[in-house]
Amino acid sequence: MFLYSFIFFIVFLVPKIWLSYAINKNDKELENMPFNAAEFGELILKENNLSSVTIEETELIDHYDLNEKKVRVQKGRLSKKSLSSIAIVCHEIGHAIQHKEQYGPLIKRTKIVKNTQWISRIGGAVLYSGLPLILATGSYGLIKVCLIAVLVSVLLGVFIHLITLDVEIDASFKRAMPILQEKIPSIYHPQCRSVLNAAAFTYIIGALTSFLSLRYIWLLLTRLR
Repeated sequence: MFLYSFIFFIVFLVPKIWLSYAINKNDKELENMPFNAAEFGELILKENNLSSVTIEETELIDHYDLNEKKVRVQKGRLSKKSLSSIAIVCHEIGHAIQHKEQYGPLIKRTKIVKNTQWISRIGGAVLYSGLPLILATGSYGLIKVCLIAVLVSVLLGVFIHLITLDVEIDASFKRAMPILQEKIPSIYHPQCRSVLNAAAFTYIIGALTSFLSLRYIWLLLTRLR
């Protein structure tokens, strides 16, 4: 069990380190870049007839808000003439393009998340509040019920991660990368791809982490038989 927990920790940590490294490595200001991330983003929005979409900074993670039609990137990125900032903005605009085209997996993921949020909340509440209390009482029947509830929640998470993986890879390599190859000098294409690869890998590992969580809970259930 300790080895399993150690592998889980490594799988979770390494991609985050790689993503941070890839972004920081390519986050230097380029004097010969004709636009910063905000200017580049506005250009791409205009060329794709996305006048209803706006770009703004956020204190949260980079994302595209489907409901408000806003591309949100971390504070400080928009004013930068760096490959990381430009690649990240382009990736998020890739989601806006998906939204405009009603890309199936994106719409499906949004509906599933909206309609199943209550399941995730129950699973989280049981995992962090109910299960420790029940473990203290030693009631194996209640422990099984709680683990099954968490199992259903994690199984849903695995499914959503798999759909998310499709959405993110499409946004990066079918939407963003062709735009970057058209607008950015070819000498910078490998660096842009490196940033997008690192970001995509975190979603792959996210799906794997969810699967490992599923396997871990299943092992706990089988031990309680």
